Amino acid sequence: MAITDLQLPAGVGWNEWENAAAQASGLAGVVAGHLRTALAERGTALLVVSGGRSPVAFLEALSVEELDWSRVCVSLADERWVPESHPDSNAGLVRRHLLRGTASGARFIGLYQPAASLDEAAEAADRYLHELPLPIDVLVLGMGDDGHTASLFPDSPGLREALDPASERRCLPMWAPGVPRQRLTLSRALLASARVQLLAIQGDAKLTTLKAALAVEQEQSMPVRAFLRSPLSIHWCP
Repeated sequence: MAITDLQLPAGVGWNEWENAAAQASGLAGVVAGHLRTALAERGTALLVVSGGRSPVAFLEALSVEELDWSRVCVSLADERWVPESHPDSNAGLVRRHLLRGTASGARFIGLYQPAASLDEAAEAADRYLHELPLPIDVLVLGMGDDGHTASLFPDSPGLREALDPASERRCLPMWAPGVPRQRLTLSRALLASARVQLLAIQGDAKLTTLKAALAVEQEQSMPVRAFLRSPLSIHWCP
């Protein structure tokens, strides 16, 4: 599909990188620049990133950016309901690939909470996330082939509440189609309040998904649709 086939809403930015390595380093530079601006203007900065496999190179590139990391708070857009020591933990991923070297001085606020059930874990995380220095200064999202972002999955129980722009919840339970199924996600209301919103995607398949998401009217069928509006900036590479 040609890039020109995409009809982006007004105010949505488009950035094309030559390859995955260029995207990782370029996006890291963009994020670091926005964090420096936040630090200069407000003294602190809140960065929220996504997990999974795709962000690893970006997180590693960001970790070596020169920042006063001691004044940066880092959190997650979503999490698998597993302890940080589990290989599927997004918190573990961030600690291994971002919070190292000078970046280890950043404050990290995760989503995982031990509890008897996923619902109770989400409620505990919701209370704990009151420590976040809101609003989010920089948000970096990804997108799945099914149109999910964060852990806002199509047809998941509770998705309507999670996508409610007026919701007062910070964190909600969510069910993924793949293992591990039990997830925790920040709400659309919290994510969409971010000052800077970036979406990082790779490959032609993601372009096809993006075009489909732009065409749908119901956000529940492709939840990323809720974020395809200003001030989002999309960063794509082949």
